[in-house]
This record gives sequence, structure tokens and C-alpha cells, in this order.
Amino acid sequence: MAGLFDHFNPMKIDALSLYHLRMPLVAPFETSFGRITHRECLLVILRSEGLEGYGECVADRDPGYSYETSGTAWHILRDFIAPLILGQDVQDAADFQRRVQGIRGHPLAKAGVEMAIWDLIGKRQGRSLRELLGGVRSRVEVGVSVGIQESPQALLRTVEGYLAQGYQRIKIKIKPGRDVEETTLLRRHFPDLRLQVDANSAYTLESAQALRPLDDLNLLLIEQPLYEDDIWEHHKLQAQFRTPICLDESILSARHARFALEIGACRVINIKAARLGGLQEAVAVHDLCQQMGVPVWCGGMLETGVGRASNLALASLPNFRLPGDISASDRYYRRDITHERFQLNPDSTITVPDSPGLGVTLDWEAVRDFSLAEWHSEA
Repeated sequence: MAGLFDHFNPMKIDALSLYHLRMPLVAPFETSFGRITHRECLLVILRSEGLEGYGECVADRDPGYSYETSGTAWHILRDFIAPLILGQDVQDAADFQRRVQGIRGHPLAKAGVEMAIWDLIGKRQGRSLRELLGGVRSRVEVGVSVGIQESPQALLRTVEGYLAQGYQRIKIKIKPGRDVEETTLLRRHFPDLRLQVDANSAYTLESAQALRPLDDLNLLLIEQPLYEDDIWEHHKLQAQFRTPICLDESILSARHARFALEIGACRVINIKAARLGGLQEAVAVHDLCQQMGVPVWCGGMLETGVGRASNLALASLPNFRLPGDISASDRYYRRDITHERFQLNPDSTITVPDSPGLGVTLDWEAVRDFSLAEWHSEA
């Protein structure tokens, strides 16, 4: 990205709109911190000189994965971020981040606006987000994330269904009491499956000793077993496991990634642009890991077609060496808010959009049908 915007004329942000969406999932999704049947998020729209840029703030209704919720993000976006950019000439993503650096935290809210800025830049330049970020793949490998099921047998049936659809990598959610037995069951039935597990911070350093049998199951990785803000104790746990530990919630910046890698807290990092406050920091983490020889992969937050397009572009960068949690649109939604529906290719990949910006268009009827509230402000 270096030098890309050196001669780029600033764009005046003429208007900002927010849509608070609530969308039914194809099937309930359960993790160690809860079960949902509907997903909430915020659609962010920036208008500049006749163009619209789309962004998705992935904060959900409840503060499970993050302290941010759709309600807190609405407040931060409307009352703090909007006044900093409306009527202003914004140069690029870095300029936006400088403007909002006085707002402590709230990366999901910031990332939603930053995504819309990237979309505007791409549309102005006639370049896809993949091109802007420096992506090298037209297709990216993807897997599917499977929530906790009602029983081990139900999990087995669910995984069989996804394998039949063509997914070649499976991630299952685990928690105490729903971990080793179910992972072993899957490995026994699918000895060559690319398999990984995600604990979403469900264990302590002591209780994670129960996961030691996972070391014999040839997993790709064990994701975020300990506290969501921990790096130090993960380095103690990684020293006890042959299987790579992957950090997700603990990595909030390139600085955190450097801390984790320097002390050996993990051997893989899950990159979510939203958790990192935007695509700019996500690329910085990617570049750092690439320099240190550490693979990364793209996590998912049950995104709509807007956020899914952004994830695909990000995952096209060269050091995304493991399949992402991006999945096809119909894995999550029977009806989406974009006209574009992302489909699984026969080789367990999804094609990266190549139209300017994110490469998606909004289905306005769907947006209005799913909206709980909307807010508009002009400069």
C-alpha cells in the first residue's frame, strides 16, 4: 500500500447513513459464550461527490465476542465518529485513523467506517479492493465454522453435510465438556480432514490441560483457548503443545501481534479486520507475520455480503496460508443485503470480487426489511 495515495485528492464526506440490521440465520450458531438465531450488525454508508461507500460494523447485539455491541457502536458512530468526518476532506484510511485516534477503543465501529472509505477509494480509482490492498489471488481457500451442536452425533451429521457441499476445512467450536470427545469423533470418521478447534477463551491455563489429548489428533490449530485479553499465559500453554496455538481475541493491533510472536504465545494468528479497527491494521499484522514466517488466516463474524467481500479481498494477500472462515453466503443467510451471492467453488475456494471497491451492490428492499432503525446526517 506504500505510496498508493501519495497523489490522491482528498474526498469530501458529504453524508453518513447508518442502518441497524437484524437478520435471521439459516441455522442457530452456538459458541462458548452463547447461542444466536439472528445476527445484528450496522450497515455504514458514506457519500462523497456522487459516490457511495459501503461498510459493515460487525458488532452484534450482545457483548460476547467483544465489549462492543450494535447499540454501543451506533452511539460511537453517530455521536463521536460522524462529527469528525462529515464535511471533511478525508485523504485515505490512514487519515481517517488519525482523525479517530482520540476515541479510545471501539475497533468494530471504526472498522465499519474505514471499510466504507476503502470502498469509496476503489470506486473513485476504478480499482478493486483486492488491487488496493495488494492481493495476489483471484480465489481464496475457505472453510466452514461449525457451532456447538446438540450432541456429538448431531455434530457429525452437520460436518458430513458441509463436506458434501465441498468444504475441505472444518473448524468446530469447543468448550469444557464439549471438546476432546467430539474432536476425536470427527478425527476417527475423517482421518485426513483439515480440522481445527476454537475455544473463544473458554479455558484457564489449568483447565486447558484437559485439551492435551488434542495434540494426538493432527489439528491445524487450537484457537484462543485462554482469556480474551491474554498473551502471557498463552506462551506457557503453547510450550506444552505440539499443535499450534492461534490467537484471535488477544490480537488488537500489530503491536499485540509482535508481543505474542516474540514470546512464543502462538504460531498462527487469526486476522479479523474488524477486531483490529480496520483493513489498514489488518494488512500491517499480515506484513509483520509474513516477515516473521508466521502464517495467518482470515476469521469471520457472520458477515453480510458487504463484510464478506471485504474479507475475501483481505484473504487474497500472500501470507493468508490457511483457509479462512469466510464461507458461502448461503451458509449463513437465505436472503442477504447484497445482490451478489458468494458461492463455493468445487476446490473449496470463493472467487474474490474484481469490480471497483468492494465489488458489491445493495439490495435496498432487503436492507429496509431487515432494518430496526436508521440514521442519516449530511454535512
